[in-house]
Formats: sequence, structure tokens, C-alpha cells
Amino acid sequence: MSSPIRCFESIPGAPQAVGPYSLAVRAGGMVFLSGQVGLNPSTGKLIGASIEEQTEQALSNLKTVLEGVGLSFADVIKSTIFLTDLGNFQKVNTIYGTALGGHKPARSTIQVSALPLGAIVEIEMIALDKTP
Repeated sequence: MSSPIRCFESIPGAPQAVGPYSLAVRAGGMVFLSGQVGLNPSTGKLIGASIEEQTEQALSNLKTVLEGVGLSFADVIKSTIFLTDLGNFQKVNTIYGTALGGHKPARSTIQVSALPLGAIVEIEMIALDKTP
């Protein structure tokens, strides 16, 4: 028998979804986190214009979502980073490495032409589910 699917449409402290999707979905021993941009959870607006500000906030949002489902960055097995300018790769890489504290999940980084709400970075993650 397969495990049930559970959708987390909202998580305290995390930004509300900006469309018809869940912030996270628990299914089949995994937790899939929707992409996060640098939205301030209180205002629903981008935190700032710099790559550093937006990356730090996107990672903070992901940490909040992970904690909301009982996980942490240590449980992440795959990340995908979307950038509107690959010239920002090193800055994002440094902030990402610091946030994950030495944990090194598999990762892809992709340049895209645009992101929701005018963001310049979006990060999504997949984590291993630790719930029984």
C-alpha cells in the first residue's frame, strides 16, 4: 500500500502561495517543496532587488517550510536553483553553501528568462521524509 499524499497549502511563517499550488507535498517517502523566491512572508513582496537579499530570503522561506513539515536542510536530497542571470552564480553559491551548513544535496542551477513577481532567483527542494 502506498503512503497517502498530504498537501501543505500554508505553513506558519512562510509566504502564501502566489498561485494554485501547495508550499509542500508529502508523498512516497519524499517531501517536494515548491520553488521559493525572496518574498517577505509578512508583506508578500520581494525583500529587495539584490541577488544576496533575494537568495537569503528564498532560503529562509525554504527553511521555514521544511521546519513546518518537521524537516531541515539536512534532509534535502535535491535542489534546483533558477537564476535570471548566471552571472550571479558565485554569489548565490556562497549564500546557499552557508545556509546548508556543509550539507551537499544534489543540485542543478538553470538560467531562465524570467521568474514570478520579477524575482531574480527561485529555489526548489526535495527532501527525504522522516515521518513514520
